[in-house]
Amino acid sequence: QVQLVESGGGLVQAGGSLRLSCAASGRTFSSDAMGWFRQAPGKLREFVGAINWATNNTRHADSIKGRFTVSRDYAKNTVYLQMNSLKPEDTAVYYCAAKAGWTSTHENDYRYWGQGTQVTVSS
Repeated sequence: QVQLVESGGGLVQAGGSLRLSCAASGRTFSSDAMGWFRQAPGKLREFVGAINWATNNTRHADSIKGRFTVSRDYAKNTVYLQMNSLKPEDTAVYYCAAKAGWTSTHENDYRYWGQGTQVTVSS
């Protein structure tokens, strides 16, 4: 059973930065790919970025490209989401998720989910 624990959320002013972490335990082939999603109040959950453990290949949503970066520390079984130049519209609960195989932008492809961490960006 794969368990995911996010951390690093908080309150930040517009233009600031945060780094979210997602620690994965019990990782197996069923968690080859890790994704980050976010859900703002009243909105659907949306894809942010993803990474493949073995190849380190990443993909990012167009809406955050150039500001957010997904990375991983293989030795620590931890995936990161570095968020720079934050905007009020980035305010959301951020989730990490795991799936077998290649990365995907579709939340339904992900089997395991963390509890989420709140990010609030003030203007």
